[in-house]
Amino acid sequence: MSRRVVITGLGVCAPNGVGLSDFTQALLNGKSGIRHQPNLEKLGFGCQVAGEPLVKDKLIDSYFTPLERRGLNATGVVYGVIAGVDAWKDAGLDKNLTNEPSWDRGVIFGTGILGVDKFREAIHLIDDGNVRRLGSTSVIQTMASGISAYLGGMLGCGNQVTTNSAACTTGTEGIIMAYDRISQGKAEIMLTGSCSDSGPYVWGGFDAMRILPRGYNNDPTKASRPMSATASGFIPGSGAGALVLESLESAQKRGAHIYAEVLGGEINSGGQIDEGSMTAPNSMAVQRCISNAISNSGIKASEVDVINGHLTATTKDGLEILNWSKALNRKGKDFPFINSFKGVIGHCLAAAGSIESVAAILQFKEKVVFKNINCEDIHPEITDVIAGSCIPRETAFYEPRVIAKASFGFGDVNACVIFKAFSM
Repeated sequence: MSRRVVITGLGVCAPNGVGLSDFTQALLNGKSGIRHQPNLEKLGFGCQVAGEPLVKDKLIDSYFTPLERRGLNATGVVYGVIAGVDAWKDAGLDKNLTNEPSWDRGVIFGTGILGVDKFREAIHLIDDGNVRRLGSTSVIQTMASGISAYLGGMLGCGNQVTTNSAACTTGTEGIIMAYDRISQGKAEIMLTGSCSDSGPYVWGGFDAMRILPRGYNNDPTKASRPMSATASGFIPGSGAGALVLESLESAQKRGAHIYAEVLGGEINSGGQIDEGSMTAPNSMAVQRCISNAISNSGIKASEVDVINGHLTATTKDGLEILNWSKALNRKGKDFPFINSFKGVIGHCLAAAGSIESVAAILQFKEKVVFKNINCEDIHPEITDVIAGSCIPRETAFYEPRVIAKASFGFGDVNACVIFKAFSM
């Protein structure tokens, strides 16, 4: 029989709030972190707005030693370390200062692209014949597993320390991977999360695909419009989210605060078959992912009362709602509350699943369902399936019992995890 797994720590570095307190207030108030980016305007981007965490140098100095700070030019590493270390502290855990690794503690921390600005710096130095000026940390800042390596070393973890990568599904996938490891008795505590770099070298490809809105450069907070009839594409974002997952036995032994329980989940792929492609979901796989996550968690579809969707503010939002409806066999007013946080943070790419999972779990603590913004005009494809009242436009005072969170990523890959309000 698998062991129960709970969440004992949260950390976040998001466009609308760095740290749990600021992030929570931003979600309660519907505060957007999407801003005009002068560098994108200077570079001639069609979409000149994005979500980027506001992280000051003084804050960075409190997480990195002077040696680690030297030559540090990887925003994803910065965001990931802030979120990861904060989650560890929030769980009441200390850094391992002994002479032996913590064998029962590990890290699964994902990313899509890491250290793009450091890569650019390295390319220019190498092309100019200045390879010796690269510095000793250029490799760890640019290798995909650099973020888990940083965190694993900072915390002294001796269990699995690795980086996963599954595009927009990365963060949600990592939670399920950490859950599996603990539930199977292979670890007691796992730090999981994901991060994504900021900047034009990450966001440029999406602008070139012309899938980002171009009509909101002077009105950035209105640009990201999940579930809206006037949605015209997703807004890119960046940052990191982190969660500490722990066996119930370990959490109880430590007397740790428990935010929620992880009941289980599912990871699958649509195989880019039928309507599935590199950029579009296979509905059959999406529905199967959701229904299997529910089955694996030992609950009924009728028990889900809140959904945090992927919902990117594209033409596929209506299809996602339809897939949820079919997978749960629920529609109209019988459909759960559903929200998307991309209206206030944008689509944070590889960091999306982890930041959004932190937000979803905070709803248990705050006893609310956070509001959706910019969807006053709900798309008619959506209201044909579910009641408009299922999409809160103001923060609703409600005590969630079971929250389903899903991510559907580039490459036709899916992940759905089920969180439950903790009780013995």
